[in-house]
Amino acid sequence: MKLKTILFSIALMSSVYCRSQAPMTAGAERLLNYIEQHIVEVAEAMPEDRFDFTPDSLHISGSEFKNVRSFAGQMKHLATDNFFIWSAITGDEIPKDVEDVNGPANLKTKASIIAYLKQSFSVGHKAIKTLTTGNAMDMIPFRGNTLPRVDLAFYALTHANEHYGQLVIYLRMCGIIPPASRPDRPQ
Repeated sequence: MKLKTILFSIALMSSVYCRSQAPMTAGAERLLNYIEQHIVEVAEAMPEDRFDFTPDSLHISGSEFKNVRSFAGQMKHLATDNFFIWSAITGDEIPKDVEDVNGPANLKTKASIIAYLKQSFSVGHKAIKTLTTGNAMDMIPFRGNTLPRVDLAFYALTHANEHYGQLVIYLRMCGIIPPASRPDRPQ
């Protein structure tokens, strides 16, 4: 009888433990899906001939846009930082043609930049699948520091959101309504 009680207790504790893993991973995955969808939609909404757009080209009186990244530069930077951040969690290698946070210089076309962006988000999905309540606070080396695994995940999500805001402004400056703001968008 004692053995059955012990086995039942172990099974019950395992069930509770496994269920406690799902909310963190599920919540982070929802956030990543949300921001990924919005960023990819913004990338797809910008016409190829405007991918090199910078606000500096508008010569807005009183503004200061000198040396800001182009729309394509924003996308490449975001994707590259995705690789750096998420790969710190997964242990994956950074793409070989990455020299700095600005992304591979050889990516020039809208299609190649969007493919690179999507690839970077796939590493994010892989990283999120590794998150558990048991390892969330594990310290991981990143850019000369050590940070908890969960901090890196939140940093990647926050960084993507910051760039989403910039990309939306770039679209609007080109006269394009961002897909998430369109009145015909399904809710």
